[in-house]
Amino acid sequence: MGIIGGIFAKTILNAVAPPQRRILGSKEPNKESKTKSNLKTHFGDDFIEKIHGKTVLDFGCGFGVQSVEVAKLGAGKVIGIDILENRLNGATELAEAQGVGNICQFTKSTDQKADFILSKDSFEHFDDPSKILILMDQLLKPEGRVLASFGPTWYHPYGGHSFSVFPWAHLIFKEKSLIEWRSQFKNDGATRFREIDGGLNQLTIRRFESTVERSPFRIHKYSAVPIFGLSVLASKPLREFGASIVRYELVKK
Repeated sequence: MGIIGGIFAKTILNAVAPPQRRILGSKEPNKESKTKSNLKTHFGDDFIEKIHGKTVLDFGCGFGVQSVEVAKLGAGKVIGIDILENRLNGATELAEAQGVGNICQFTKSTDQKADFILSKDSFEHFDDPSKILILMDQLLKPEGRVLASFGPTWYHPYGGHSFSVFPWAHLIFKEKSLIEWRSQFKNDGATRFREIDGGLNQLTIRRFESTVERSPFRIHKYSAVPIFGLSVLASKPLREFGASIVRYELVKK
């Protein structure tokens, strides 16, 4: 992917997004970003009704913001899963501070099956989405459902996330050139999009749906939130470029 590379790409990228500015502007997520979410936007207007009294597994819970909110909205039990210990510790502290420590549990793994599995802004980062779906199948009750919401997807103007220094930059420049530009202010040794912190698997809507077809799940519901609120941009011919967020409800086959 990408057509521009070499010194020409380096010159443009350094002019548009100087490494010095990236270094000075880098910081941890602010307090507000760690304490706010919009669950209805990501999981639909009937989300609160769905999870009331249910066991909910928050897949990739991070610092527990979403888990705590789900607990406050009436879930019977919330299990937050993440691979990073410091995030789990922070999530436990947050749940206790917010008065839902008796409802929330945070762990690296569990054998308890859930009524709902939530996955928000994660599938475009998983190294192997097909393996994640298999794992979710193992963690879900027979009649349970996966609520997955993610975006921007790969062909969105900013689908390259930090590599989208302007719209579709991640599609215009070669991967090697973008990684070399990034290495001027990130020293984690990444050589591909997949190797950066958090990962970036170049997931398109079509590829996600093909992955689901080969998984233990089928798509029960699908909807998309279009850019600028223009519904035509979420239509099937345009959704790869015009959908800001895609939402899926998956059930077992």
